[in-house]
Amino acid sequence: MKEKVTLKIQGTEIREFEMYMYERENAEATIRKYITDLKCFFSFLGEEREVDKPRLLSYKEWLLEHYAVNSVNSMLAALNQFLIFCGYCELKIRRVKTQKNLFLQEEKELTRKEYKRLVQTARAEGKAQLALCIETIAVTGIRVSELKYFTVEQVKKGRIEVHNKGKYRRIFLTGSIRKKLLIYAAARKIRSGCIFVTKNGKPKDRSNLWSEMKALKEKAGVSSEKIFPHNLRHLFARVYYQTTKDLTGLADVLGHSSLNVTRIYTSNTGELYQRQLDRMTVLQV
Repeated sequence: MKEKVTLKIQGTEIREFEMYMYERENAEATIRKYITDLKCFFSFLGEEREVDKPRLLSYKEWLLEHYAVNSVNSMLAALNQFLIFCGYCELKIRRVKTQKNLFLQEEKELTRKEYKRLVQTARAEGKAQLALCIETIAVTGIRVSELKYFTVEQVKKGRIEVHNKGKYRRIFLTGSIRKKLLIYAAARKIRSGCIFVTKNGKPKDRSNLWSEMKALKEKAGVSSEKIFPHNLRHLFARVYYQTTKDLTGLADVLGHSSLNVTRIYTSNTGELYQRQLDRMTVLQV
């Protein structure tokens, strides 16, 4: 009979796990997400901190009752990394199997018109920084975490060089967005360093940008489901591919190491496939 494996959690593991991820040079957003997910797990455990496979499976069932499947898998990924860190690989929990969705969901895809309404609404509300943030992400295809690399010095050069976790990539700027960025910086008397900063002088990040974008939904007339920073990167990818049909070039621009990842950004909506099927009359009897 196989011996029962039990992990006794002392209470200091979250902090130690956080330091471990920092030493591994995980992205700050990833670290925050994993720590938040682990705190959810610890909350589920309560005062009883002995963990075995049945208890972990109970947690998985609890997650499925309270969260969408994608969120459950994301939270299980964080938990599994924590178990590996603690030296209990055998306690890892399998993720929930899902059918791969080959089509984009129309209700979540931001259109060009909706994007322009977001920018125009931000300007009308006197939120020049927000409008420029939205436009910068949309016309360059950057990740939100890369906004901090947009310094006055780099924008003046006409290119943004990103060094992150041992990787290097170059972000290209159109003449128009470069001019807008420099005009904005000059107007705000930002002579050096990061252009997009909060009132406290810290670089703008995903959370504060997301909340500011969400506040535009009613006046811009855009569904809340479509308003999140990464959707601007999706919009850029779709427009770039529709214009150039160059998947390899798009992968380079987006900083992807795999074309399979890039293909996700260039998928068509189910509505388009439906129209194409409706035009297929050759098999009709």
